[in-house]
Amino acid sequence: MSLLKFESMLKTNSVFFFDLVEFEEIIIHYLDVGKIALAKKAIKLGLEQHPASIDLKLLKVELHLCDNEFDEASKLLKRIEMVAPNNDEVFIQKAAIASKKGAHKQAIIQLQKALDLTDDKLDVWSLIGMEYLYLDDFENARLNFAKCIDVDFEDYSALYNIVYCFDMEQQHEMAIDYLNIYINANPYCEVAWHQLGRQYFILKMYKEALTSFDYAVLIDESFIGGYLEKAKTLEQLGNFEDAIDNYLITIELDDPTAYVYTRVGECYEKLGKFDAAISYYKKAVHEDPLLDKGWVLLANLYYEKENYQKATYYISKALKIDDDNSLHWKHYAEINLKLSFFEEAVTGFKECLKLNDNSLEIYIGLVDVLIFLGEFDEAFQIVLQAQKIFKNFAEVEYRLAGLFYLFNKEKHGFSHLINGLKIDYDYNYILKELFPTVSEKKKIKSLLKNFKKATE
Repeated sequence: MSLLKFESMLKTNSVFFFDLVEFEEIIIHYLDVGKIALAKKAIKLGLEQHPASIDLKLLKVELHLCDNEFDEASKLLKRIEMVAPNNDEVFIQKAAIASKKGAHKQAIIQLQKALDLTDDKLDVWSLIGMEYLYLDDFENARLNFAKCIDVDFEDYSALYNIVYCFDMEQQHEMAIDYLNIYINANPYCEVAWHQLGRQYFILKMYKEALTSFDYAVLIDESFIGGYLEKAKTLEQLGNFEDAIDNYLITIELDDPTAYVYTRVGECYEKLGKFDAAISYYKKAVHEDPLLDKGWVLLANLYYEKENYQKATYYISKALKIDDDNSLHWKHYAEINLKLSFFEEAVTGFKECLKLNDNSLEIYIGLVDVLIFLGEFDEAFQIVLQAQKIFKNFAEVEYRLAGLFYLFNKEKHGFSHLINGLKIDYDYNYILKELFPTVSEKKKIKSLLKNFKKATE
């Protein structure tokens, strides 16, 4: 009623009287919904009608903070403190200013002062915990959030923050101990069971994780997060059919997501049910056309089925979404090789190198395609780049040997061929595959025969 009365007053330009509590409720409502301009109007009128109100002045400080007017907020707080030196909210707001300025240690000092003055310590402990989080001091953060739990066992925000602190310090066993103690006192808390399951999952204790998630969804049959984590755990245990069932429960409980569709598709793929997998991958990209992973999964599956035309179509879709992903370009190159689209394969491998994917596989793939196309000079430059990174690799030495022989630089070719033979004799088959004219040279055949005898 107070809110309607206030808004009616604004529309009619009338001035109505509101008591202090009504003004506070109106202002807090506008702050909560983000209507700052209306909150300012309410503050102005409220202070006109109740000029001595400390609470309204503190709300005005909050408005200054919303506008990042730190100096104005600080000045007003000083005036309030002179009148009400034992008001805990003064120090909480001082802490808020310090925190916004990045002075988190100073914020903690102010909050400690507030803690000595307030009867509602839970909120202050929570604020202190957050300041310690900003400082990456996870132990002190956790200890303060734990105090919140001691006062209110159902403060799930504090519980999440405690587990987060354990996670950040990779203290998963300690997290498990803490959660088990919590569950012993509060066994019907689905949040705690869920978090316990997460810790077991991280430690790859999948059976224990599954038990925890079972309890979470047993306590709350509509707990979507519980079903998701349970499904992921079942995947790890190789129980893909039950994993699918749990993923599908989340779709029944809430709107479907591309993430769930892809996970269901991957489960079907692992079961060898490729048509079902494709169906769910297509649902995923329909749900979220910008999910490049969905397009990649489709491309990979069609690649495995040797349907390279569809594979190239889907990998091209992924590249339109994210052309800075070297894995996408690698798949693009590999698929085009299968289609004998060699120029496109060259483009794919070159894009990988541009994106700093300097793996040997990329260099070798590009060199081999260039050799096949007769682009020997460019192939030579690429393999020289590879040699700078991959010294004493047979894959590089044999290719350098073959190219040097093609350029009639037999001395260099011989040197690299010897290097290759020393590293891996059996890999010499690459000469026959890539450089058949070189492998047929009498000197080469003789060298290979004699080298093998010498090493036997």
